[in-house]
Amino acid sequence: MRKRIVALIVMSVLVISLLSGCGYGNIKDGESTNTVCIGVQPSAAFIPMFIARHTGELEKALKEQGVNVIWFDFQSGPPMNTSIAKAETDLCVYGDVPTVSSIEQGSVREVVGITAQAADSYAIVVPKYSTINSPQDLKGKKVATVLGSTSHNMLDKYLASGGMTFDDIELVSGTVSSMPDMLKSGQVDAISLWEPGVTKLTDLGDYRILAQGSDCGLAGTNTIVGRESYCEVNPKVVETILKEYKKAADNIPYTSDDTWGYVADYLGLDVSQVKSMLPKYNYSVAITTQDIASLNDTIKFLVKIGKLPKEYNISKYCNCKYYNGEYHRRKN
Repeated sequence: MRKRIVALIVMSVLVISLLSGCGYGNIKDGESTNTVCIGVQPSAAFIPMFIARHTGELEKALKEQGVNVIWFDFQSGPPMNTSIAKAETDLCVYGDVPTVSSIEQGSVREVVGITAQAADSYAIVVPKYSTINSPQDLKGKKVATVLGSTSHNMLDKYLASGGMTFDDIELVSGTVSSMPDMLKSGQVDAISLWEPGVTKLTDLGDYRILAQGSDCGLAGTNTIVGRESYCEVNPKVVETILKEYKKAADNIPYTSDDTWGYVADYLGLDVSQVKSMLPKYNYSVAITTQDIASLNDTIKFLVKIGKLPKEYNISKYCNCKYYNGEYHRRKN
């Protein structure tokens, strides 16, 4: 924790001295800059980014190009959306819901890479000795989730796999912090949530996983989103970030104990818990047709529940040219 506090203090000093490179001062859209501002949040879907940050490999690679890195730490997606909209950050790591919500708000952003496919990082959890063992067993039961989240989408898909809808259950609105207590106290019969909450809860020994994302067709796609105006004039920076992310992912088996300690602290977990979650994540980087289909499915779900006004095709805002080293303007 002390290392993290010191790191945040250092980051604050850097922000003061380098802030003009993140959309402030005299830097205008369409101009290259010697600074890149990266927004991150505590999720195991972004572990390679945390590794690259702690080891300094990303800063080293960009320093060779004369580019400085400023890290911005967030707790969730919505504040990141605000930061990238204000050009306070240039690239951010997102889950699928904030990704499609961010782009729906304006076409000035693009998906430049995939941090992870993580279907099984989402799960429905019930008490260990619960009689709930199938979608049909949830009929008439109270089930909590974060409304509008990927876990909400998973719950919808799991119910549908048993020929059911939200009308067949009592849907309860919860938060990441409140849902475990709701389940422990018996206020609800099941909760739909994501990692690291799933591991924290099941490690207690009194709870079990009823279903995971892969059981009902959820892909769990996580992304790297960039400001289009920044990416188009700093393509080598974007390419380097993606390549260093992939390198960190490929070298996960060789990550030092010190770095694992940093990652665990950042996620609020034990090192053993972090490592136990790794099989649930495919840190892929390259954008595939399956990723695009997954994000479009998220859009469809959000429109269905009234969180987005209308459907759109995310493929218009996906640019795989940076990772491939081909810097052509995205075509609408």
